[in-house]
Amino acid sequence: MNPNDRKYTKQHEWIQVGGKTARVGITHYAQEQLTDIVFVELPEVGKKVSAGESAAELESVKSVSDLYAPASGTVTEINTALTEAPEKVNEAPFGEGWIFALELSDPKELDQLMDAAQYQAYLDAGGH
Repeated sequence: MNPNDRKYTKQHEWIQVGGKTARVGITHYAQEQLTDIVFVELPEVGKKVSAGESAAELESVKSVSDLYAPASGTVTEINTALTEAPEKVNEAPFGEGWIFALELSDPKELDQLMDAAQYQAYLDAGGH
């Protein structure tokens, strides 16, 4: 998967397509805002999600936050390593801290998301 293929939401999730599936996680900015993540409630494999729908939950020392699906599809894989080591989301949000993978039902939904330059401009403009 090429990091330049990553797309971003205004809720600070990322999605990166590789073949027929896409990995999903939160951005570096999001993990900084949440602070130390202590628990990740992963979705079930086989769960169908719609773009914008809550798909997972992240609990940090200061709050509980939903992770919204950046695109619609079926969950094909979850990062079970986060069960034992939720801090991976803080340590490597674009790497070992990915949260789940989706088989996309409508890849055209990705056209509505921001690329890296657009996401950075959103952050620079105070996007929260």
